[in-house]
Amino acid sequence: MLEMYSMAVSIWKGHLTFGLVSFPVRLFTAARSESISFNQLHKHDGSRVKQVLFCQAEDKPISRDEIVKGYEYEKGKYVVIDDEDIKKVAPKTARVMEIQEFVESKQVDPVFLDSSYYMAPDEGGEKPYALLFTAMKETGRYAVAKIAMHSREHVVIVRPGERGMVLHTMYYADEVRRTEEFRTDADTVKEKELALAKMLVESLAGDFEPEKYKDAYRENLRTMIAAKIDGQKIVETPQTTLAPVIDIMEALRKSLEDRKPVKSATVAMAGAEADDIVSEEPKKKRSVRKVKSA
Repeated sequence: MLEMYSMAVSIWKGHLTFGLVSFPVRLFTAARSESISFNQLHKHDGSRVKQVLFCQAEDKPISRDEIVKGYEYEKGKYVVIDDEDIKKVAPKTARVMEIQEFVESKQVDPVFLDSSYYMAPDEGGEKPYALLFTAMKETGRYAVAKIAMHSREHVVIVRPGERGMVLHTMYYADEVRRTEEFRTDADTVKEKELALAKMLVESLAGDFEPEKYKDAYRENLRTMIAAKIDGQKIVETPQTTLAPVIDIMEALRKSLEDRKPVKSATVAMAGAEADDIVSEEPKKKRSVRKVKSA
């Protein structure tokens, strides 16, 4: 396990505790967003511009080594806070991650999960780490713990992954928006529509393979940049026009026709219910606008 992370830079090191059991662990960033970054240039000469730190009192630019942290306690009045001051008041969770409780995995709503980290055992912690990992996997429970990092104390969820434990920082309850309008009225769904919708879902069923999904926007940006460097014309991405769904039954039926041949398993699942729907439909074909997916 340690060899897997030998080249990675840990973003937190400390001890994980539950009950009287304690062992050293390290955290590594599990995922990060990728995007195309741009520099700011002077429009007239194409040279790169820089942001200047400016002192209003002395009316002159200053260097970064002259900057200190300050907290405004009254309008225009500040108290200087340095790194040593912050270290002195850091909670014990800055070095010790204490498990508060173990909860059923199905009770954890993913909306509460924020950033993801791999948690690996540090030297000497391999055995208790493996013990906790196995116990959590077999009981189907996640750990709720507290940890201080990035100048903030976080409540975190620790769960067993495929090969080791994964940690997610968690949003606090008051940070998650609870809107009354965000709810589904299942009473509006008709039985025939549901049967066709389930057939369409099954016809699109597949295994979760993250590697087959690409960021088309990022790829298009790279292609555009390469074209501009070579002095070539930029090819505009074709736009998709979506027609409004007027008859949901016709839209579902047409979608299934476009997916033909429908998987045999789908037809088997639909069974007699699907046959009843087809037999009850009028023989006269209705006109329908094809709905393209974006």
